[in-house]
Amino acid sequence: MRVHLARVDAVLVQAVIAAALSFAHLHDIALAAGQDGWKAWAYPVSVDLLLVAAWRRLRTGQDKAAAWCWFIVALIASLGANIATAGLLDLRDVPDWLRILVAGWPAVAFLGGTLLAHQPAPSEADGQEVPATPPEVELKRPDAPAEPAAELPAPRPAAPVSEPAARSAPPVPAALVEHARKVAATHRARTGSPIDTDTLRARLGVPGPLAEQIAARLT
Repeated sequence: MRVHLARVDAVLVQAVIAAALSFAHLHDIALAAGQDGWKAWAYPVSVDLLLVAAWRRLRTGQDKAAAWCWFIVALIASLGANIATAGLLDLRDVPDWLRILVAGWPAVAFLGGTLLAHQPAPSEADGQEVPATPPEVELKRPDAPAEPAAELPAPRPAAPVSEPAARSAPPVPAALVEHARKVAATHRARTGSPIDTDTLRARLGVPGPLAEQIAARLT
């Protein structure tokens, strides 16, 4: 936390020093160009405010080209004053073109500040995409009458399942019936009870339906 505060303090001190030097240079140029009194102090304020307004528009605005244009204009004015006061220009006898530039700067700064201030700021809804209405969804007015629901066709009654025709049971051979009688008699003699269908089917080795027919013949 202390390291972070130290970095912030160093940056702020450096920014204050740089702003004070640039402010003083702009004041000296304006004073040398014949703008004395409070007007000489107003020139650096005008340049710095235009620079800040253009930078703010670059970060939050929509028209980046205009913001860059006015930022470069203000930066050239600030850098020009700093370079001119470095001994390259005799402040006791400034050229006429510099006097013209200094005298015309208020109109340029007023125009740039007005344009930057009146450009619409982006709203939160501008960055959001409006979802497109699906083509299959039809929007209806609240007062529109409700359409009657489409009548569904009545279900058709299921066709009655026709029962399969009764197949005629194959005739049971007489020899098989006689053999079954012997098996049933042997079972009764050994167990004392009549033979059941399952036991008869197992003894004869015939299918269940055929065993049932043979058992019916034995009764």
